Amino acid sequence: MIQERKIRYAFAILFLIVVTGTVGYHLIEGWSILESFYATIVTLGTVGYGDYYPRSMEGRLFAIFLIVFGVGAMAYTFALAMEYFLEGRLSQIFGRGKLERQIKKMNGHYIICGFGKMGCLICRELSREGIEFVVIENDPAVILEIAEEEFFYIKGSAAEDKTLIDAGVERAKGIVCALPTDAHNLYVILAAKEKNPDIFVLSRSEDDASEHRLMKVGADRVMSPYKEGAMRMVMAILKPDMLDFIELTTQRQSLELRMEELTVCDNSAPVGKTLEESGLRQKYGLIVVAVKKESGKMIFNPAASYIIEKMDKLIALGEEKNLADFSEICQA
Repeated sequence: MIQERKIRYAFAILFLIVVTGTVGYHLIEGWSILESFYATIVTLGTVGYGDYYPRSMEGRLFAIFLIVFGVGAMAYTFALAMEYFLEGRLSQIFGRGKLERQIKKMNGHYIICGFGKMGCLICRELSREGIEFVVIENDPAVILEIAEEEFFYIKGSAAEDKTLIDAGVERAKGIVCALPTDAHNLYVILAAKEKNPDIFVLSRSEDDASEHRLMKVGADRVMSPYKEGAMRMVMAILKPDMLDFIELTTQRQSLELRMEELTVCDNSAPVGKTLEESGLRQKYGLIVVAVKKESGKMIFNPAASYIIEKMDKLIALGEEKNLADFSEICQA
């Protein structure tokens, strides 16, 4: 960020020197604007063709001033430019403004804090699902990896309020705290909830004590990669077929059978109908495994006579196309 500001300032100073030289020659020597601009470039370039040169004492003093300050500024600017060009950074600098404008247009997106192994996998899955997100990362080497993945990102610390604001925390739907330490995740949760009390917060944790603290400060859900990984390994030993079924229905690679969460909007067709009347089973071939009420209550294996209410979340199992078709009806 500091280097980017340096090159911008260098170009700005060089531009001001060119403008000053052009105006100065025009006023002092009486040359036209084009002739003055040409003389300025010749002076800064130290070419010295001799076709235009100051004849008055004032013009010569002005030329000395221009040479002393302008030639140095030009050399410094082009040295910086070559350095950035060799590092492949020029495109990054000039493309940064476009990236920031695109992030500012985002609404209802997710913020991923940290692009470690976990953060990277989360971003790839969200990208496959077509969900908008922004990554916050401070490590320059990791930033290059994010750029190669063509993900939107903000360079900075997620623990800083300005960085969260730049990532659109006030407009975001959710934030994932995947930083390496629980202390950093805790601070991000506090800052995010302060800026947006309604934001959904998912955080990783290292131990049970940290899980309690993270929930207490505002995390909506806390997951331990070690605990989750251990549970799946135990299931692979004791109940391998069940694990195969879970992986088959939850991974996007499986197009035959998927498990999805379908939210029923206020005025959609299924509201007020029973599961049987909605055609879930007969028309779409879907199985409702559970229903999560707006209050948070979970109803497992609901009966065919269950009446669908607005904002119910149906946990349904079926083919991807049928799930997508019924999801459109729920959103209509």
